[in-house]
Amino acid sequence: MQTIPNLKNDISFDDFKTEVINDYKIAVKSRECSLLGRREVLTGKAKFGIFGDGKEVPQLAMAKAFLKGDWRSGYYRDQTFMMAIGELSIEQFFAGLYANTDLELEPMSAGRQMGGHFVTHSLNEDGSWKDLTKQYNSSPDISPTAGQMPRLLGLAQASKIFRNVDNINASNFTVNGNEVAWGTIGNASTSEGLFFETINAAGVLQVPMVISVWDDEYGISVHAKHQTTKENISEILKGFQRDENNNGYEILRVKGWDYANLVETYQEASKIAREEHVPVLIHVLELTQPQGHSTSGSHERYKSPQRLEWENQHDCNLKMREWIIESGIATNETLSEIERTIKREVREAKKNAWNIFLKPIIKEKQEALSILKQLAATSPNKAFISKIKDHLKQIDEPTRKDILSSARKALRYVIGETSKEKQQLKDWINNVFTNIQPDFSSHLYSETQKSNTLIKEVKPTYDSDPALVDARIILRDNFDAIFSNHPEALVFGEDTGNIGDVNQGLEGLQEKHGELRIADAGIREASIIGQGIGMSLRGLRPIAEIQYLDYIMYALQIISDDLATVHYRTKGKQKAPLIIRTRGHRLEGIWHSGSQMGGILNLVRGVHVLVPRNMTKAAGFYNTLLQGDDPAIVVECLNGYRLKEKMPNNLSAIKTPIGVVETVKEGTDITLVSYGSTLRIVEQTAKDLLTVGINAEVIDVQSLLPLDLNHDIVKSVAKTNRLMVIDEDVPGGASAYILNEILNNQNAYQYLDSQPKTLTAKDHRPAYGNDGDYFSKPSAEDIFEAVYDVMHELNPSEFPKLR
Repeated sequence: MQTIPNLKNDISFDDFKTEVINDYKIAVKSRECSLLGRREVLTGKAKFGIFGDGKEVPQLAMAKAFLKGDWRSGYYRDQTFMMAIGELSIEQFFAGLYANTDLELEPMSAGRQMGGHFVTHSLNEDGSWKDLTKQYNSSPDISPTAGQMPRLLGLAQASKIFRNVDNINASNFTVNGNEVAWGTIGNASTSEGLFFETINAAGVLQVPMVISVWDDEYGISVHAKHQTTKENISEILKGFQRDENNNGYEILRVKGWDYANLVETYQEASKIAREEHVPVLIHVLELTQPQGHSTSGSHERYKSPQRLEWENQHDCNLKMREWIIESGIATNETLSEIERTIKREVREAKKNAWNIFLKPIIKEKQEALSILKQLAATSPNKAFISKIKDHLKQIDEPTRKDILSSARKALRYVIGETSKEKQQLKDWINNVFTNIQPDFSSHLYSETQKSNTLIKEVKPTYDSDPALVDARIILRDNFDAIFSNHPEALVFGEDTGNIGDVNQGLEGLQEKHGELRIADAGIREASIIGQGIGMSLRGLRPIAEIQYLDYIMYALQIISDDLATVHYRTKGKQKAPLIIRTRGHRLEGIWHSGSQMGGILNLVRGVHVLVPRNMTKAAGFYNTLLQGDDPAIVVECLNGYRLKEKMPNNLSAIKTPIGVVETVKEGTDITLVSYGSTLRIVEQTAKDLLTVGINAEVIDVQSLLPLDLNHDIVKSVAKTNRLMVIDEDVPGGASAYILNEILNNQNAYQYLDSQPKTLTAKDHRPAYGNDGDYFSKPSAEDIFEAVYDVMHELNPSEFPKLR
């Protein structure tokens, strides 16, 4: 028989029995939710289900070691843990399954994610921080396997920063850096590169992180023998085990059905991580998955009868039940009564959650039926409208799609009619969209007064005879001011620390501000971004440096799936205002071309993409971003660091506005739109065009996401009546995005007297060398000739064909 661990010196055996019984109640409740949840999916009330059955007991043990102020970065099996810390009720579980869009009823994502994705709320209604030290904290889950790992690293690193960096106002975020970041992952997902990258980084950084691997031997239908060398993740990670001469991990192993030893193991892990700031890996073995991977299939299809029988015998809830009886904590009769009571409780809560979910939809259905009835009575197409109405009436449990689809189809039958009933239907449809659409679309960016787009421009000012300096000096001195004025700010990346980045924009700052705030990182872009996400979730203001724009490709999944959606998928209840610093534009070579902007733009909605044309503009963007709540990517011009710029006398006060374009040259004949290093070529070419009588207006977009919130480009097109977008990206990339915004959102087509043009790079990545750039990306001559051709089409006699 297992021994009962002495969790607290002053706890009595009676108190301990009460605690164990309460744990068992949570395990039974969670399991019953999983069982009924599957039925709700299979009967059509919910779209998809993925549950935590088979993982209940180890999650109870983890919850016992999890303290207020700690953070979780987990995956979609952790429902028992969330129930155990009091952050998930039965009603909320089913509200998530039904995708209820009411945040009060479904606080995990307001229906924006499928059930099993968990979060706690870090922000007040105005976007300000709650006191995170006084609550249990969960970062917002994502579905991509191992995607939770990079963020986990940053959540843990924040504790190290808080413990070791002075002068941070961290009263809402930490108690002396004692918080532990707890991660969970399925054994199959440890095959992902993100897992190994994060494991290695945490071992290097020595941060208070406890990662639990729930091992049930399968990844959907694929056995561990096809997933993991030696079929054992802790075995192959032995090299990470710390010893008396080397830092590393503490690696612990425990059976997932062994309640007493699980509790003891998690207490030990908590103590090591919390006190020593050493990462711990807990390999939780011999777990089961009673209902298979998800509601999309059955595990009987791929597990042998022997395996299924073993799982029946080693179900963690069953083993805990047996241990409770053997230990004299409760009798079979007592546990049976508990189980019956909980089953009734879950059934009633499920029914209540469904009725609450359905109630406003039924009300909308009745409204629609009433309007359709009135419309049919006054329309010559009564038969058709009545048929739509009757079909809707027969749907006992409709979706909003059913209702709106019916109403909108009915509207087609009264196109040529004029009646108050038709107007009533139109108003009702429009009102539903006005009220309901935000439930699915809001909070992509901050909607508080901390929105970056609300921060006003502060232009640079200069002495009467300003010094001309290498542009990197402007960046360096601005960063120096940032780190002096913002103790919570820090920067890290490849070559960022000791040498002050590859272009010396951080020269000497590590010596001044310390190795923790100006830090080097390994070549591991995904976990660099993860560090930034996790630390920004905890109130720090990290700047994650990716050495070149091309290298963002290695981290794009984390930026897209995690960072870009944090605010959206929590409906504004968490924020991660990470700044990603990188450099690109007009580079040479296939893998250092820095031109894949179109791909980035289409994958990172929720993150600002800023493309300053010089370092003064870039410095202003960093200052703006630190005043707001949204994440951003700042792409500096690699070929601009050694160019001369005037040194402003108000450097740290400069703010470049986000979403605002700048007209850098006025003109009357054509509007030329570009950004970054290409803009400098456009500016020079505009001067050359003047020699042949073409006066071009040149606009720097400055930020791609968002683009021209004030619609200033269309004002220019209204004046010039011609438009060309010039970009170093491939055809159909960023140029197509910009053109779409100008034509379809700003309606510039109405002012055009000739076809709008795009001038881009060739379809391929640029070849190496100066000639590779010349023949791959738009050159000054390309721009000149393209603009001239537009004018030739307009007036062939004044502008005869050039070539």
